[in-house]
Amino acid sequence: MADVITIPENIFYIIIAIIAVVGIIVALMQWRRVREAQSNIQFLERQAELRKIELIEKDLESKRMMENVIPLPKEQQERLSEIRKNTSDLMHKAGYLHSEINERVTRLEAQTEYLKLQKLLQDIDKKEKELDKKTKPTEKEDIQAIKGIKGGK
Repeated sequence: MADVITIPENIFYIIIAIIAVVGIIVALMQWRRVREAQSNIQFLERQAELRKIELIEKDLESKRMMENVIPLPKEQQERLSEIRKNTSDLMHKAGYLHSEINERVTRLEAQTEYLKLQKLLQDIDKKEKELDKKTKPTEKEDIQAIKGIKGGK
């Protein structure tokens, strides 16, 4: 028959106790981690709420500042309006000058293109005259050709 190993009863209880202790330790560690995670979540929620409150307070304060505009003295208001007017005038002047520059550049480009085309036309006329000279027989050649035709008959 098969040999069965028997464990004494005390050792069996000790092994079960050790397994139980290890299980309890693991369970306690997991429980501790869960508690830490829950406390971290609560802490982050509180921080988020505080941040929301802080943003709302800043928004309300900025609205109050916009409503409670501190009136400037008359002299400073006049200087501010002058500065705004001067800025506006300068912007209009810059826009006008920009359009003038663009118009002049366009005109110069057109003139340059016109000059190039005139030069090309002169070159073409010159080459045309040269070709006409080469292809047209002279009067002497015409007379000789006519005599040759009549003499041949």
